[in-house]
Parts: sequence; C-alpha cells; structure tokens
Amino acid sequence: MDLSNLKPAKGSTKKVKRIGRGEGSGHGGTSTRGHKGAQSRSGYSKKLGYEGGQMPLVRRVPKFGFKNFNRVEYKGINLDVLQKIAEKSNLTAITPEVLIENGYVSKNDRIKILGRGELKMKLEITAHGFSASAKKAIEEKGGIANTI
Repeated sequence: MDLSNLKPAKGSTKKVKRIGRGEGSGHGGTSTRGHKGAQSRSGYSKKLGYEGGQMPLVRRVPKFGFKNFNRVEYKGINLDVLQKIAEKSNLTAITPEVLIENGYVSKNDRIKILGRGELKMKLEITAHGFSASAKKAIEEKGGIANTI
C-alpha cells in the first residue's frame, strides 16, 4: 500500500452539481430552478423572515417589554475582591485605576462596590457607587468610601 492506492471511503464524497452546463449534464435548461416566477430569475431574494405566505414568526409572537435607554450600567465589584487586591498589592487606597490595572474593569466602566465578603483592613475606596451594606462595612473598619 502506498499513496497511489489511497481513495476516499465509499460514499464519503459526492459529485458537484454543475448547474447550467448543457442538457447532457442533467442540470441544463432551467438550471434546476423550475419554470417562470420570481425564484427562477437572477437577482431574486426573498424577504427576511418570509415563510411562504404563512404569518411569519416575527409577527406571530407578541411584543412586550421596555428598554430604558437612559439606564446607567455599573460593573459590580465585591468587598472580598477588594480585600484580595489590597493584600496582593499591599495597598491602603483602591481607585478605579487600580481595578483597571488588575483587569477587573475596563477604563469606560462605572464601578459600584457591593457588600459580599468582608474587609479585614482599613481601606480608602473610590468608586462611582456603593451599596448600603458595602459602605457600612467599609466605614466600620475605619475606611473611607469616596463617590466619584
């Protein structure tokens, strides 16, 4: 056995359907498009979501809900994450720049400090928002919660 004997497995390959290459090919004449009508013409494309006259799914399903385009989206960072950053980098003040450097937020994110976990040290934290439980936990340890 060598490279000249190799063939694909039986049934694993199919002949390419060569359309519009004469009557002898079996796909000449109308080129498998049938007779007349929009679908037989060049340049035809059906409307997006068209289902052959049946009421399309987009119109069958009811619309509901509301998207508030004035919503301000915050990236939540918990106290246990801040504690980990402070211990790792030996910090007493945590600012958005520190969080960006450590890869927790991107430069355009608004940051909100949330109350999961606990602080073991006094920290000065600067962020765009604080939950009530986070602010309370920070101030109990003698830290400062600065809102930007």
